Amino acid sequence: MDLFFAFIIGVLIALGAYTIIRNFKSKQLASSQSTLLLDRIRKVCKIITVEGDFAEIYHYEDVKEKFLKLISSKKKALVVVKAKAHVGFDLKKIKMEANHKKRQIVLNDFPMPEILSIETDVDYYDKKDGFFNKFETQDLTGLHNEAKQHIRDKVPESGLYEVAKQEALETLLLVETIVETIGWRLDYSALKIENNTKKSLKK
Repeated sequence: MDLFFAFIIGVLIALGAYTIIRNFKSKQLASSQSTLLLDRIRKVCKIITVEGDFAEIYHYEDVKEKFLKLISSKKKALVVVKAKAHVGFDLKKIKMEANHKKRQIVLNDFPMPEILSIETDVDYYDKKDGFFNKFETQDLTGLHNEAKQHIRDKVPESGLYEVAKQEALETLLLVETIVETIGWRLDYSALKIENNTKKSLKK
């Protein structure tokens, strides 16, 4: 009988150890899966949802004075700027967490749309140097940067942000597809994206 009880106890211990090991490995797998998912989503990084074309013309003038302001020299140019602004979402700014038990990725916060890049093409017409006030390389670089900033300042009033907000659901569906590739589920029921009518993104 002692041998029989010893055998039963041994079997129970073996089953207990097997269950513990299996649960531990299951938790490890869930943890590694969620880490992989979060990394994969962040690697997508930036999603361009809207692009806008801009064309601006403005006059540039710079006056230098010398000899107690008795003599002045002016350089000027007509600056033509053509630009393309890309607006979308930086997915690195998403706030999310993994629920291992439910195999869910929970989105707690979704970034607002922002300017992801601006491509500019700047041409100079009627460019005239002053006698002692000539265009230098740094002047043209400064003009290019000024033109890019000018376009950047125009984006908020262009309506691109509002259009991008309306495309936010498409971006979420892309994230959902990434999550579902390994059998997990995306929960974004808590999200709200502001627009003219405070649209709620709930399943």
